[in-house]
Amino acid sequence: MATIYDVSLLAGVSLATVSRVVNNTGKVSDKTRQKVHDAMAQLDYRPNTIAQSLASNRSNSVGVLVSQLDGPFYGPLMREIESVLRSANKHVIIAAGHSDAAQEKEAVEFLLSRGCDALIVDAEIVTNDYLRELCQGKTPVVLINRHVEGIADRCVHLDNLKGGLLASRHVLEFGHSRIAYISGPLFKLDARERLQGHKQALAEHGLTLDEALFFEGDFREEGGYEGMATLLDSGEPFSAVVCANDQMASGAIALCLERGLRVPEEISFVGFDDIPFPRYISPKLTTVSNPIQDMGHMAANWVLKEVYGQSDIEFNHKFEPQLVVRESVQRPQS
Repeated sequence: MATIYDVSLLAGVSLATVSRVVNNTGKVSDKTRQKVHDAMAQLDYRPNTIAQSLASNRSNSVGVLVSQLDGPFYGPLMREIESVLRSANKHVIIAAGHSDAAQEKEAVEFLLSRGCDALIVDAEIVTNDYLRELCQGKTPVVLINRHVEGIADRCVHLDNLKGGLLASRHVLEFGHSRIAYISGPLFKLDARERLQGHKQALAEHGLTLDEALFFEGDFREEGGYEGMATLLDSGEPFSAVVCANDQMASGAIALCLERGLRVPEEISFVGFDDIPFPRYISPKLTTVSNPIQDMGHMAANWVLKEVYGQSDIEFNHKFEPQLVVRESVQRPQS
């Protein structure tokens, strides 16, 4: 089996130069780099990653914990993290928590056992105390989609309360007063914060949440579909629906169309997240931006800066939502 010494001899360069090429560190001329790559190809040389890890105390891998592995929200998040880290010659190991505290902890332990240099953690259920304790360990941790007091410098998150406020203000400003709300599962912090923003917007207009016009969904299309059916079957009048994410809004609109209701002529809709496909349905969905790809980019940047010493890295902790106005809201019929 070829060794780094064989590559050095064949390429006619020092061991240090081969090491810089293999690890993509330091300055090496294009001509010298090509000589090393040619020698590696001729010898069928593969770097021994275990030996590299032992020598450098680095595995060049980053653990990523996400809630789910499917859907239009987590895919872009994982893709952006992987892209940023891959450009720095680092690799990701992904595990899922499935919105369950025991599975989230099990996934964290698995990633730690793999010798990851750092963890990017999107944990929905484990407690703040658990996360604070995790951040005191030897492995650096950055949190995404969550703000935890005491470790705010390790959190990349969205102002979900403001986002909920923007969504509901929009329909209120169009003159709607009978507004239904389909929330995400309230054991999730972002769902609770978006609902809090909705309530605050109602209070600004002298209104309160009508429990008859509230449905707790699941952040999936099926939850929006079921929620809309429940709301319509209740017989309570309403002219607008605010949904805590775009997937539920899509399911709710589908149910309306099945029942022959016109959107937005008879019922207006606002979503949340600004995922791609609601931009192309009819009517195009008014929503609130949730720049999950940008947050993934920033979490990866935190790792590159704090763990791998790339000092020229941009980093931002808190992201502000923006209202994205399209076609799904109009004034209520008189």
